[in-house]
Amino acid sequence: MNMKVLVIIPARYASTRFPGKPLALLGGKSVVQWVWEGVAALGEGCEAVVATDDSRIAEAVEAFGGRAMMTGTHHSSGTDRCGEVVQRLKAQGAVFDIVVNVQGDEPFVKSQQLRELVSCFDQPETEIATLKTPIRSTEELMSANNVKVVCDRLGRAMYFSRQPVPYLRGVEPGQWVERHTYFKHVGIYAFRASVLERVVRLPQSALELGESLEQLRWLENGYRIAVKETEVANIGIDTPEDMVAAQQYLNNMKSEK
Repeated sequence: MNMKVLVIIPARYASTRFPGKPLALLGGKSVVQWVWEGVAALGEGCEAVVATDDSRIAEAVEAFGGRAMMTGTHHSSGTDRCGEVVQRLKAQGAVFDIVVNVQGDEPFVKSQQLRELVSCFDQPETEIATLKTPIRSTEELMSANNVKVVCDRLGRAMYFSRQPVPYLRGVEPGQWVERHTYFKHVGIYAFRASVLERVVRLPQSALELGESLEQLRWLENGYRIAVKETEVANIGIDTPEDMVAAQQYLNNMKSEK
């Protein structure tokens, strides 16, 4: 990896749907520790830091040997929290080419995904990059918790939505997955450091507020988002029910070994 990469893991304690989820235990380790270990596997040329507004998370991170930075409580998104970290590290003289935002509720993030993401910046025109994976079932397609992404022929995002996009006119919704290839957005982002510093200064946009998707703010302001397909699926933790699914996934992984 030729570029210098900073991976920031925003981890917030006061989640509405699942308070304290970064510290919830999964297979004997906290969720945020799982994320840290997945990121650390990226290896040389990469630095990582957990960005949090809660001392309990910071203390837990430092206890397992990770690096944490306390940030403000005013941020409306994980990306805004990343912006504060970059600003502070830059003031200390640190220099990074690429900044990757891996949410602190993605316990099964893989180094392969991060390498795929960073490889998008081999193209000099790439400003922001993210990932997508094929949707396999109607249930997955119809869930508002799964964000869908539509791309142009060059692999750049055209739109993100919680609704199925496109709508297949004249086709029963139960048949949409069979008739069209839909993609789920994998919510890991990478930015050129200079681009991140600009996008965090943008005001929230109408589409962003409507769908509750921060990436729409960037699209509305003309930024191009490269989207790379990955076969590695993630299980994000948004609710206590997701923890049950994640534990089952972990049990299945162990039984396959």
